[in-house]
Amino acid sequence: MSEILVIGHRNPDTDAICSAVGYAEFKRRTGMANAVAARCGDTNERIDFVLRTFGVPAPKFVSDVSPRVRDVMAPHPISVSADTSAAEALMILEDRGKRVLPVLNAEGVCLGLVSVFKMTRFFYPAPDRLFDSRRVVASLNSLARTLGGELVHGIDPDREEDLVMMISAMSLGSFVQRLPIYQPEKLLVIVGDRDDVQQVAIDERIRVLIVTGGLPVAETVLRDAKAGGVSIVRSPHDTATTAMLCRAAISVRHLLNEHVLTFNEDEALAGIRSLAAESQFQGFPVVGDDGRVVGMLSKSDFLKSIERKLILVDHNELSQAVRGADQVEILEIIDHHRIGTLTTHQPILFRNEPVGSTSTIVADCFLRAQVELPQHIAGLLLAGLVSDTLNLTSPTTTPRDAEILTVLEKITRINAARFTEKLFESGSLLIARPAAQAITTDCKEYAEQDRRFSVAQIEEIGFDQFNKRKDEVLAALREYQQSREYYFAALLVTDVVRQSSLLVIAGEESFLKQIDYPEIEPGIYELISVVSRKKQLLPFLTHCLKRAG
Repeated sequence: MSEILVIGHRNPDTDAICSAVGYAEFKRRTGMANAVAARCGDTNERIDFVLRTFGVPAPKFVSDVSPRVRDVMAPHPISVSADTSAAEALMILEDRGKRVLPVLNAEGVCLGLVSVFKMTRFFYPAPDRLFDSRRVVASLNSLARTLGGELVHGIDPDREEDLVMMISAMSLGSFVQRLPIYQPEKLLVIVGDRDDVQQVAIDERIRVLIVTGGLPVAETVLRDAKAGGVSIVRSPHDTATTAMLCRAAISVRHLLNEHVLTFNEDEALAGIRSLAAESQFQGFPVVGDDGRVVGMLSKSDFLKSIERKLILVDHNELSQAVRGADQVEILEIIDHHRIGTLTTHQPILFRNEPVGSTSTIVADCFLRAQVELPQHIAGLLLAGLVSDTLNLTSPTTTPRDAEILTVLEKITRINAARFTEKLFESGSLLIARPAAQAITTDCKEYAEQDRRFSVAQIEEIGFDQFNKRKDEVLAALREYQQSREYYFAALLVTDVVRQSSLLVIAGEESFLKQIDYPEIEPGIYELISVVSRKKQLLPFLTHCLKRAG
């Protein structure tokens, strides 16, 4: 059973992390045993403080959910070594219903592919290569194994040789006439129980005599063979079958497609689809980071459905979702933000409520369903709620937030006001992080009127730290805006004590002219009584966007 990831937005804030952990717990307690909390961004000092306080590990980190090669490949593929005979390889291909097999060395590294097509070309050479139908490339031991026969007498039986096959299906006189055509030390003669032909072949010092039909070898023939340095193999098959199997004793190293197309198990399917479709091969070895083969990918594997599924919390726009979210199934969305442009292939549960935090909605799920809310989960949801609503002082706060917070305080026996003070004292991003990281820690991307922009928020106790680093912050924001090719990039620095903010913004001049808040310095505006990115700043910025045309 594959995991169902309950995951918040990129650059997660406290509410995104806490609601993901809380909703995954709710889903497990209501029958979805494979629900797992996840995150697609780093935690910060405040999130770490919350997780430590309630003894909860950080959710599983998942940076990309795009379907990967490993999601559809056949793991632990059947393979052969370079010394495997063509006969053995063909049996494996038939038994397993495969058309290609990877050929691996002792370390598990792919040497190439052996295919039915390539072996067919060997066994049935073109009219201009008819002599190839007489070639037998094998050792004596390989011949005996492939025939299921007996090496009656063998000289240097492990040496691989390139022999010429001759079948004695003629009179003794014709046989004697044909023998000088070939070098005797290269000859492999197939014969039945014809002692006269066997004796002539031995007298000519051929390389190997194969006696068919499982017939015995006369003592005199064996004695003379030993004396003349001629090897003898007994085959249990008739002449036609023996001849065919002698050709099939060749090692697959001689039949390899060496220039094969391989893929790494972590590659995105979308990125290799066209490459695989255009390839002449039907199968592709899949390698791990160490270069060893870990699976096989076929063209039909691209048609498989991916079992990975998502539940999105604290966002509903693909621009904010984990990478690859548009390529997998989204089962549910639990959110409290504006509804964006996300589409799904089938109806889903979409719970979007105008409350102050997603943690409020998750706690409400427990209460409405009368499902036990564990104390540590209640603590996380309390933290998410007070973080997003600034302990019910944000303009996004609703009466339902206040009701839920009262319940969470009772379950956890925690005073929300005192906890909020500790939460915001637990870490200043402007102290703990470089400016380039601080401005993207809680940053969301939006698209409006065919323009992309970002809005980030940093919550501080006072503006002292910002004032010390304002030039550095503004420079980092400008670089971020230009590198992402955003129309503008905004940062709301909020003083949670004074309930007021500063807006730092970088963007097109025509847009900046639409901002009618007091500009205290170039690119920095004073927003008295503005604390909410969602309910106050974002509507204002989209209004400016429309005015800028």
